[in-house]
Amino acid sequence: MKVAIYPGSFDPVTNGHLDVIKRAQKFFDKVIVAVIANPEKDSYFSLEDRMSMLKECLKDMPKIEVDAFNGLLVDFAKKMGVSAIIRGLRAVSDFDYEFQMAITNRKMKPDIETVFFMTDYKYSYLSSSFVKQIAHLGGDVKEFVPPVVVRKLKEK
Repeated sequence: MKVAIYPGSFDPVTNGHLDVIKRAQKFFDKVIVAVIANPEKDSYFSLEDRMSMLKECLKDMPKIEVDAFNGLLVDFAKKMGVSAIIRGLRAVSDFDYEFQMAITNRKMKPDIETVFFMTDYKYSYLSSSFVKQIAHLGGDVKEFVPPVVVRKLKEK
């Protein structure tokens, strides 16, 4: 069974994230969407809210599982029997950081590969930070995020 992990803060999940997840499931038997539970990072949404939104968005995708982790990604990936880490690239500016992370992860766990997915051009400019800023300033974010996220942002 080929299992991959797609890690991130997903604070909140965007249509760009969902695009990568939908395409990744075509290549793997199971994809674990792993939400980083970093207590030192100030998240806009709680871990529970982020996981709940993801589960709502992914409920019709049986090959997708949502989980949370703390600590090193490669340790969690090994524990979960993962053979690949999925990373999304929006632009060339993402590549340098992602490349360094992939090489570091390979050094720690040589049997886990990193697989890069280019985000669809429709989402190449999109980030969770932009979504939060637009919503905070009263803008409409329904083009950028799924309906559950729109509702949660309005509640905030």
